[in-house]
Amino acid sequence: MEQSCYKCGSIVEEGVAFCPQCSAPQIRVVIAEPVPAPLAFAAATSLPDSEVLPASQTVPVLALPMQWSGALRPCALAALVATLLMFLGLNPFVAMFSGGFLSVVFYRQRRGSMIKAGSGARLGALSGILCFGIMALLVALASSVSDLRTKIRDQVIENAQKWAASRPPDPQLQAALDQLKTPEGFFMALIVASIFAFLLSILLASLGGALGGAIFGRRDRT
Repeated sequence: MEQSCYKCGSIVEEGVAFCPQCSAPQIRVVIAEPVPAPLAFAAATSLPDSEVLPASQTVPVLALPMQWSGALRPCALAALVATLLMFLGLNPFVAMFSGGFLSVVFYRQRRGSMIKAGSGARLGALSGILCFGIMALLVALASSVSDLRTKIRDQVIENAQKWAASRPPDPQLQAALDQLKTPEGFFMALIVASIFAFLLSILLASLGGALGGAIFGRRDRT
């Protein structure tokens, strides 16, 4: 079978390595093109079950960092439950601690991932912040009404007087109680109490979350 030379166009018989007219080589080598990345990925995903990647090239699901975007809802739900428990008469300290523990329970149910003590403490701290925010918002709304604001102030002063009566007589304590009865003193006492309640809510909720993380983390390992 004859073919034409690709360089000069002369007729060259099949099997001849060089053109007799221009000496151009007539044997061509076909180079295979590389496989595109999508096809290579598809081929990798279709490997049989026996051909798995080594552990050094994989990331276990439990080692993934906590997704805080998914932690907001369970922590908010735990904060609402803790606030409701306080309104139902539960001790605020116990309610804050319970809110931190519930934040771990709700997060674990929603995400299905393992929770350790450190992560549980962070979840509890977030629920404590949210719980304090809910309580502060409710107190602010109640203080916007003049009658409720007066009742809250009278109740605080009454509790302070009862506490002072149970203590030995102290001139400094009595002076502080008299200062509390003034608008300026009551406002400063409210600020100090708010800071103390904020820090205490974070601490108690963190302890509850750490306990929940330790309990559920031990269950996941067994």
